[in-house]
Amino acid sequence: MILFLASRPVVRRVPPPARGRTRRRRRPRRLPAFLAPYGRLLATPGALAFTLAAFTGRLAGAMLGVANVLMVAIARDSYALAGAVSATGVAVTAVTGPLLGRLVDRYGQARIAVPSVAVFALGATAMVLCVHHGAPAWALFLCAAGSSGVPSLGAMTRARWAALHPDDAAARHTAASFEQVVDEVCFMAGPALAMVLCTAVFPEAGLITAAALLVTGTLLFAARRRTEPPPHPPLAAGERAVPLARTPGMRALLGTFLATGAVFGSMEVATVATVRSFGGAGASGAVLALQAAGSCAAGLVFGALPLRGALSTRFVTGVAAMAVAVLPLLAADSLAALAPLLFLAGMATAPTMITGMSLVHRLVPAARLNEGMTTVYTALLIGISAGAAAGGWTADHLGSASAYTTPVTAATLALTAALTTHRRRTPT
Repeated sequence: MILFLASRPVVRRVPPPARGRTRRRRRPRRLPAFLAPYGRLLATPGALAFTLAAFTGRLAGAMLGVANVLMVAIARDSYALAGAVSATGVAVTAVTGPLLGRLVDRYGQARIAVPSVAVFALGATAMVLCVHHGAPAWALFLCAAGSSGVPSLGAMTRARWAALHPDDAAARHTAASFEQVVDEVCFMAGPALAMVLCTAVFPEAGLITAAALLVTGTLLFAARRRTEPPPHPPLAAGERAVPLARTPGMRALLGTFLATGAVFGSMEVATVATVRSFGGAGASGAVLALQAAGSCAAGLVFGALPLRGALSTRFVTGVAAMAVAVLPLLAADSLAALAPLLFLAGMATAPTMITGMSLVHRLVPAARLNEGMTTVYTALLIGISAGAAAGGWTADHLGSASAYTTPVTAATLALTAALTTHRRRTPT
């Protein structure tokens, strides 16, 4: 009997599957339908890596203005000096921005971005040391000028999307929408983060953090060489580059972005003044965030919609919607009425910016794309500064009840410039 049992093969007995415990393969979760184009966009090889790197630097860029103003204002107890130092940085950026964009087109993103961010790091370090050790005011102006020449990461990421999808208009449209949402997120989070660091840690903490993030993000972005657009060769001997302002349709487009920047700058000042008049000064940040949230929501939806109609027509429609959406703010008589109106006004912003940047792609030669986008950003930046100054004057001299007169006027000017672009039969 023992020999018989020993001669039988040993077979491992598999227990029957338990009832009700049958394992099913989990299906991968799918993105909502309206987010699917963004999923396909970020699935492009190398796209997610350069997007995350650029986001780090762009968040830092949104921190710099507030960080510099608060640092100087707290350390020197002078908002006038802080504003003048900040204005110096804006003026230098207006000059160096398009020049750096042209160099990026000619020599490549990494070859220009890396040495530029190194110069920025030296200028920012000098600014922190001068403020900390009580250097003369003229030294602060020099440091502000020295730390203002950094290539636009937003322009360089948009150039990468254009190079990755040269023949896919729908993908470029989605990419433009995605980039606008990233801009809004950065300009919601960046100033708030800088304010917390400067006021809750120490005055120089905001600039130190912003500088570290900008250097890190720029170096990581430059290291992603696989997705970098190839540089364009210089012009042949005897050829001269036509100024971008003389490109058909470009002058009117720059005027539109200049006025649109004035809308943004004056809107922020007008909102702070109006909220204070309603007795809710502490809610200014939250109310301004509603405007950015409206722009984010509209940008996500707009990027998932199919392209219809001529590009110039869509641009004029967006600017017109922005001009109309600002008008009800004049009638806001309480915080409860103002908040949803700002959200709606923000929703008109993203489609305008997205279509405007797409228009730059059409108007500017591929060999000057970075220069073109940087020039447009510079016009927007100048408009923001001018609009903030004009909005502050209006709030001081005409009262908070008339504070939104400035953004309404700027939006009307933007619409006039956009109609000029349309009449000149901008490429569709």
